[in-house]
Amino acid sequence: MTGGNRNARTAHPRKPSKPPGAKPGGARMVARDLLIAILERGRFLDEAIAGSGNFAALSPRDRGFARLIAVTVLRRLGQIDALLAHCIEKPLARKEEEARAALRMGTAQLLFLDTPAHAAVGETVATVPPHVRGLVNAVLRRLGREGAEMVAGQDAAQLNCPDWLWQSWSDAYGAETARGIAMAHLAEPPLDLTLRDPAAAADWAAKLGGQALAGGTIRLTEAGSVPELEGFEEGAWWVQDLAATLPARLLGAVEGLGVIDLCAAPGGKTLQLAAAGAKVTAVEASAQRLLRVGENLARTGLTAETVAADGRTWRPDEPADAVLLDAPCSGTGAIRRHPDIQHIKGPEDPPRMAAMQDALLDAAIEMVRPGGRVVFSTCSLQPEEGPERIAALLARGAPVRRLPITAEELPGLADAATAEGDLRTMPGMPAAEGGLDGFYAARLERL
Repeated sequence: MTGGNRNARTAHPRKPSKPPGAKPGGARMVARDLLIAILERGRFLDEAIAGSGNFAALSPRDRGFARLIAVTVLRRLGQIDALLAHCIEKPLARKEEEARAALRMGTAQLLFLDTPAHAAVGETVATVPPHVRGLVNAVLRRLGREGAEMVAGQDAAQLNCPDWLWQSWSDAYGAETARGIAMAHLAEPPLDLTLRDPAAAADWAAKLGGQALAGGTIRLTEAGSVPELEGFEEGAWWVQDLAATLPARLLGAVEGLGVIDLCAAPGGKTLQLAAAGAKVTAVEASAQRLLRVGENLARTGLTAETVAADGRTWRPDEPADAVLLDAPCSGTGAIRRHPDIQHIKGPEDPPRMAAMQDALLDAAIEMVRPGGRVVFSTCSLQPEEGPERIAALLARGAPVRRLPITAEELPGLADAATAEGDLRTMPGMPAAEGGLDGFYAARLERL
């Protein structure tokens, strides 16, 4: 197979017990076009969906199925392409992107989604031009007969992980941990909700049929459509992975304090801080993304000042008590939720993002008063976007000291406290059934 970038973001729908059939132009045609946008054009899944009028025109059930096909291909692309290479003597020409996408999604349906063969083959073949239908039909029928045995002999973890990430994680954490990370990316994650009132966790867990986790997180394994869940309209909660809630909690008691949430979108941390009683200034370079922060504030009834500005150059009128910097990064810690990341990002991205992170760290320190706190975090598993940034900051004599994070501050996640006194979560951590995203955080005090 050619096309796509093996070295190179929302709640995902649950697998239906009986995947629906689709007429040409329906769910499978939309899934095909999403895969072309991502793997051939380098667009993120959420961007591709937002730009697809055909996706919006589908029924809710078909939208769920189209997305399920796409994310399954993205999670299992290494296995899928290895299977197809075994069945196709001559690689498809680069221009045959419709056939390539169809073969990938047909394989996903047959071998990873338990779709009945007649639908997986017949309806998928209908999505490609006539001159390649014979090939697509023959390959999918062969995989229907032989594919399960072939899958049983594959190394799923390593095949589905881009080489540069596998090597990076093996070097940083060891081969066993790297394998655990890669395996965690193959499972669909649960949906985590952060409550506006953490004291009501038991009540909301019962209402939603979920599990109450530490810190006011409710975990759902069968969520369905997020806007249709009880509590959405009244703003009782917002979607936020358990790991993403930790950086804000590391600031400690913030009631009455002036806190800057730097790089604030989509707003989960802003909401956390506002719900805890902080006087929050949410700063975000993208005015479009800042709109989402405002929408979430309006829905939850929480308040914060919002500022559309580049955090590297913007400064508050007076120093803040604390700054939370969840810096832009490669996002490799969030692949379990956003499997498109691993096919779009490449080894050049972490070093490129590191320069921006350094500038934002320097800015954050300038924004906070002496004795105030700065928490730096990224949803990246790459050392150069985490501990190496803090080591470089301290080495260049920045006026801060590390405030160590202890295991006692992380109930249920004691292993996330590092020997250096920082936070490191891993997708394979058994924090609760379903794991959590990979996050790094360090806590600093301004001297």
